[in-house]
Amino acid sequence: MSPLADLLGVASAELQARCAALEQENAKLRRINAALIERVESIHSRGDDAYAAFQHSVVLSEQVRERTDALNQAMAELKSSNQLLSDARLRAETAHQHLIDAIESISDAFVLFDDRQRIVLFNSRFKALWARSRARIGTGTRLEEIRRLSRSTGLVVEAQLGKEGEPSLFRLQDGRWVQVSERPTREGGLVILYTDITEVKQSEALRREQALAQKSRLLQRAVDNLSQGMAMVNAEGSLELWNHRFLELCGLAPINAHRPFAEVMAESELEPLTPDSRDAAGKPLRQVEVRLFDGRMLEVRTHPLPTGGFVNTFTDITERHRQAQALSDSERWIRLITDHVPALIAYLSADLVYEFTNKVYEEWYCWPRGAMLGQSLREVHSEEHCQRLEPYVELALSGESVTFEFAETNHNGQERYMLRSYVPNRQASGEVVGIFVLIRDITERRRTAEALHQAYQHLEQRVRERTAELTTVNDQLRREIDERTQMEARLREAKGEAEQANLSKTKFLAAVSHDLLQPLNAARLFTSALLEKKDLSGCAPLVRNVSNSLEDVESLLGTLVDISKLDAGVIKPDIAPFAVSELLENLAAEYHQIARSEGLRLDYLPSSALVRSDVQLLARILRNFLSNAIRYTASGRILLGCRRRGNSLSIEVWDTGIGIAQDKLVEIFQEFKRGDNVQRKQDRGLGLGLAIVDKIAGMLGHRIRVASQQGRGSMFAVEVPLTRRAPRVRTVQDSPDQLLERLSGARVWVLDNDAAICAGMRTLLEGWGCRVVTALSEEDLARQVDNYHAEADLLIADYHLDDERNGVDAVAQINARRSTPLPALMITANYSNELKQQMRELGHSLLHKPVRPMKLKAAMSHLMERGAGA
Repeated sequence: MSPLADLLGVASAELQARCAALEQENAKLRRINAALIERVESIHSRGDDAYAAFQHSVVLSEQVRERTDALNQAMAELKSSNQLLSDARLRAETAHQHLIDAIESISDAFVLFDDRQRIVLFNSRFKALWARSRARIGTGTRLEEIRRLSRSTGLVVEAQLGKEGEPSLFRLQDGRWVQVSERPTREGGLVILYTDITEVKQSEALRREQALAQKSRLLQRAVDNLSQGMAMVNAEGSLELWNHRFLELCGLAPINAHRPFAEVMAESELEPLTPDSRDAAGKPLRQVEVRLFDGRMLEVRTHPLPTGGFVNTFTDITERHRQAQALSDSERWIRLITDHVPALIAYLSADLVYEFTNKVYEEWYCWPRGAMLGQSLREVHSEEHCQRLEPYVELALSGESVTFEFAETNHNGQERYMLRSYVPNRQASGEVVGIFVLIRDITERRRTAEALHQAYQHLEQRVRERTAELTTVNDQLRREIDERTQMEARLREAKGEAEQANLSKTKFLAAVSHDLLQPLNAARLFTSALLEKKDLSGCAPLVRNVSNSLEDVESLLGTLVDISKLDAGVIKPDIAPFAVSELLENLAAEYHQIARSEGLRLDYLPSSALVRSDVQLLARILRNFLSNAIRYTASGRILLGCRRRGNSLSIEVWDTGIGIAQDKLVEIFQEFKRGDNVQRKQDRGLGLGLAIVDKIAGMLGHRIRVASQQGRGSMFAVEVPLTRRAPRVRTVQDSPDQLLERLSGARVWVLDNDAAICAGMRTLLEGWGCRVVTALSEEDLARQVDNYHAEADLLIADYHLDDERNGVDAVAQINARRSTPLPALMITANYSNELKQQMRELGHSLLHKPVRPMKLKAAMSHLMERGAGA
């Protein structure tokens, strides 16, 4: 079609040129004719020869006629050429229209370029490509200009250029995809077709998305069937894939994809674990165990991905943790029991390596606590000692139980006789995998037996020699009796030494209670400060669990220390009159919340009676009664009340718990004895509570009564003497908000030789709004507070300081340098009445370790109020 259009154009141009030449020649002939006529007329005017003029005119006329005929013939030919040209033009226009209709009928955008890369022809679909842009595309526009405009106007968003001879793909700004095919013409031009392949692309993308969706569904189903929780996070930190187990273990509601992982984990009670997590030492943290609020244990592991991101797995290890805890508790109980047995107990593996030793065993051979574990028998004992034991050890390893006497020298150089028992530990197959070792000191028993044997032999010999001499025999009998008397005296002396050693141990434990309670006091201060913070970032359940665990440790350690102090006679009662309501109302308020948390009801019947007793020791008895009532009552109610019995007041605690068998009523007051059938609460006590109650009641001279019926409940009561003497004036308790308001802005100095205590006290007091200065010594404090002359409201001091100094001396030294003495609060683990009396005389307040935050807050508020009044 393009060559035909060119031919029509050339023919039209030639015809137009020929017509122009004929018109020009016709105009020339007209001018010649006009000149001849003018000449003839001029001749006539001059009167020339008529004939010559006539002849000339005839010739001229003939020439005009010839020229006119030639002109008419040329005009006829021109008219014929014009007709042919019109017909050719009509055919060309018809062919051109057919060409336009043809390119308009195709579904592709069409554009034709000439040999100079300029647009010759295009259809409406090509023009529609540029409808949304402001580019002006028309005939004559060059190909380079079109390519430049496609980039500058943003028409083409994405290009995928094909190889030479292959179509290219372009994505337009309206989202459509176009395939561009280029074909050269014979004249050197170019034809370009733009084919819309959007539907093909969309269909291909749909098939690809459906395939990916199918794979995703299969992957999701596989992940959902895992017993572990699983979460996959991409390199940008967004959650890509997870299963229902992950949501269940983390306590999360259904979530949307592509949410930030840290944001999702903030809604759970777990801290996010990533490959960038570090432990306290800065090492990479790949695995953690977390206790959930409901008591379950989770093991969280993180696995980095090669392409970025990571996968976290969440495994419920509650059952495994419980089994490990049960084994640990069992081992702890076994060690606690064996450490209190006065015999040497150990366990050797088949390779004669120590795997267990009790405290007595390690002390006998002068080894540090736990240092013998993992050591072989030959590393612990001398070569000579091992050679003497070797025959018995071989018998035990062969499966035979062996008991024999063995002479040893202790660390004091004394020879002792030890009764050793080796019991093989057999498996079901009969293989011996270890030896149980039990060693008892039988020195005194053997010496007594030898002495009796020698005395008996000596007596027989003398009887045979002096049968006839009765007087001599009597004298000999007296000597035998004296020897036996001396022997009994030695036995009593040995027994006294053992009792004295036991008492010394008890006094030692009571004396070191300060060192035992010091780290626990610091931990309680830190956890109390954390519990009082309003925003714990989801750590509140963990902090409460730590606080509860510290309370359990405090209770167990306090119980052991208290019973040791009672045995050692360290605690002395401070008898004074007081209103029983002052004690019972506080206990009822305290245990009402505890009972309600356990699903129980606590009822309290008030009393206006006045009694004589030690209010703190009596409170310890009643606290034990109430704690046991809550511990052994699954459902129902607890009653706290009083009734008069002659000159005494019976303070009673009733419960609807499991009850106690009649034959166990006396046994429960023994040490390490606990009630059976604990139903829903895990009892973590040592069975010393009622033993302490019995000792305190004996010290105070109070009578303890108990009555119980199995399955229906129990009643515990303590009888306290009544009095008519007026009690001490009871102070009105301020609310916690009033106490905090009073402490806000208070300037407090803290003196303690333990850095952890100072840090914990600073954290707690600053949380109450106080301005705190802490110091490890008096010199340290003097440097910080202008040699004690700085302004302050209160001084808190530990009673036990370094270099055998105490807090009383330190307070006296500080106040001696001040114009106005500071009110002082003394904190100690010393429960002696002498210290209490000294504090009263000096006007200082006294708190015992571990310090409870509420008591500390009340004591500080009271001291500041008293100081302000003074």
